Amino acid sequence: MAFTIPQRLAANCWKLPERAAWLARLPNAVHDLEERWSLTLGAPFDGQDVSCAWVAPVRLANGTSAVLKLSMPHMEGEDEVAGLRFCNGDPTVQLLDADDRLGAMLLERCVPGTTLRRLTEPEQDVIVAQLLNRLWRPTVSRRAFRPLSALAAYWSEETLASAGQWSDSGLVREGLNLFKELPLTSAREVLLATDLHAGNVLQAEREPWLVIDPKPFVGDPAYDGTQHLLNCEARLRSNPNEMIRRFADLLRVDQERVRLWIFARAAAEPRDDWRENWLAELARAIAL
Repeated sequence: MAFTIPQRLAANCWKLPERAAWLARLPNAVHDLEERWSLTLGAPFDGQDVSCAWVAPVRLANGTSAVLKLSMPHMEGEDEVAGLRFCNGDPTVQLLDADDRLGAMLLERCVPGTTLRRLTEPEQDVIVAQLLNRLWRPTVSRRAFRPLSALAAYWSEETLASAGQWSDSGLVREGLNLFKELPLTSAREVLLATDLHAGNVLQAEREPWLVIDPKPFVGDPAYDGTQHLLNCEARLRSNPNEMIRRFADLLRVDQERVRLWIFARAAAEPRDDWRENWLAELARAIAL
């Protein structure tokens, strides 16, 4: 079978030299793992959520189905392997094997593997909230995972580098200030998923739903409500404060802190196009 690379992954890698170099090495890395782990490869998955990793179904020597994943270099996902080891399948997919040098993972395969998007968004709210509350370990050490402040600082540097493109500098500056303040004022710190939304939750046999693609940091649990909310664009734009209140209640976290995190991300998170868009409109709608 010819080696193929999903178009969205390739486009994402061509943006940075480090990722382009990783992409050039990818075929050899996959071939090495195929031989070392005695894998039979299937065609890689290619969909709207496949943009940061090469992911394919595989069959092990004993006939078991699994998934091979190699993630491109990106700051947010550096600790995915460690996060999967730490969670040990609760409520994530199981990590069967890994090569830390290659950023490669052999993962439990979810069957049928349908995403949580097949349910209505209000139903998604409930399930995502349940999964997050299971993921949030309160005693994880900062020595094991990076603090949320590191992610906020990384995003702030990217946004500041694009200062000449901002359409509303006052709005962006407010968001950047919150990126500094919010990680320092949380009364509670837990292990975060940081990228949990319906596309990263799959229907499985071992449990009804399992989490894939965790990007672990340690910090404010209110932050972890933001990714799902931002993926529910139409509903969030229609009635943002009510949606934030409902989801914060399901998560059992402070509604005000969720609102502030949503504001910070909508106002100041890095983006390719800084012209007026729905994120700026959302930030203004929820500003006090």
